[in-house]
Amino acid sequence: MNETFQQGALDGLRVLDLSRVLAGPWASQLLADLGADVVKVERPGKGDDTRAWGPPWLNDADDESTGESAYYLCANRNKRSITVDLSQPDGQRLVKQLASKADVLIENFKVGGLGQYGLDYASLKAVNPRLVYCSITGFGQTGPYAERAGYDFLIQGMGGLMSLTGRADGTEGEGPLKVGVALTDVMTGLYATVAILAALARRERSGEGQHIDLALLDVQIACLANQAANYLVGGVIPRRIGNAHPNIVPYQEFPTADGYMILAVGNDSQFASLCAALGKPEWSRDERFSTNPQRVKNRDELVAMIHAATVCRPTKDWIAVMEAAGVPCGPINDLEDVFSDPHVQARNVRIEMPHPLAKQVALVANPIRMSESPVQYRQSPPTLGQHTGEVLRDWLEMGEAEIDGLRRTKLL
Repeated sequence: MNETFQQGALDGLRVLDLSRVLAGPWASQLLADLGADVVKVERPGKGDDTRAWGPPWLNDADDESTGESAYYLCANRNKRSITVDLSQPDGQRLVKQLASKADVLIENFKVGGLGQYGLDYASLKAVNPRLVYCSITGFGQTGPYAERAGYDFLIQGMGGLMSLTGRADGTEGEGPLKVGVALTDVMTGLYATVAILAALARRERSGEGQHIDLALLDVQIACLANQAANYLVGGVIPRRIGNAHPNIVPYQEFPTADGYMILAVGNDSQFASLCAALGKPEWSRDERFSTNPQRVKNRDELVAMIHAATVCRPTKDWIAVMEAAGVPCGPINDLEDVFSDPHVQARNVRIEMPHPLAKQVALVANPIRMSESPVQYRQSPPTLGQHTGEVLRDWLEMGEAEIDGLRRTKLL
């Protein structure tokens, strides 16, 4: 690893990443950003499925044979890639050797999938009792759906999120919609990271690793947050209400003279400020609207009144008025707007790193800001097998002759 970088919070931690697509790689990228040495184990020839999930491709390449997909690039920074053929016994032995040197292993094979290779938790615990072994699946290691394959879109539907996302029944564009990114995968990656760090903290006290069972469906349901609580406490099934909030009014998009803006009024004081900014101070004194429970009860009437007021001025004018009045308000930006926003630029949310297939690759920065051990961007998302020899020398102290021999057998 490059010795010129400042020590990261997880410096010295070794992570063996047998996962692919998004949830597992999201977790391992976060650990890598925090300083861990993450080794990504991939299939020779093809590697992570997402390498072929394009276009677009890095550097305007024609296809995956000459470039890397943007999808792959989003979740694999700061890692080293090696290729190993797990179908060969020697490949299985090699990965077991690597696991014996690892602190953490992340995998997202189907339930029991790694058992056929002798790389399941029980087998690896025997050679490395300190190993924290994180399994990510669609439905978990137990239960009637455990054998099923799980995909973000499917889980958004089964886990209730799509029942809450989309226009209300009876309105234009009605019907369920998935979230515009694979949010269940991302949230599962975040939960996996938290679980891994907790298991490592326990290991400091006990000296023992453990197995982590993370299911996309469990995570999706857990992240229903207030909507799940609304159902469990109130006994009423929440329905789609577009961009409105089930418990707060007004808290949604409103039309302007040239587009839309968002109003996010969280309390009665902010509502009074909104009414004054709209030139309708009497609304805040109206018993139908003076408190949030009353506004929720009389939602349709109030929203229609606000609509009639906001369409009279352009979005930028309203935002200036609302900001001056202390009313939470903002535009609905596309991604060009996002990355050209002066605040986003001041926060350095867009970064660039050198890449073997291009002069630079643009990526989204890690949002964690730590004063003493900041995130370091050491390695751009690796090309397939870019570090195979390097990792075998670092982790297993292999010589060049042995590595060359493995290459000749098509194992790597």
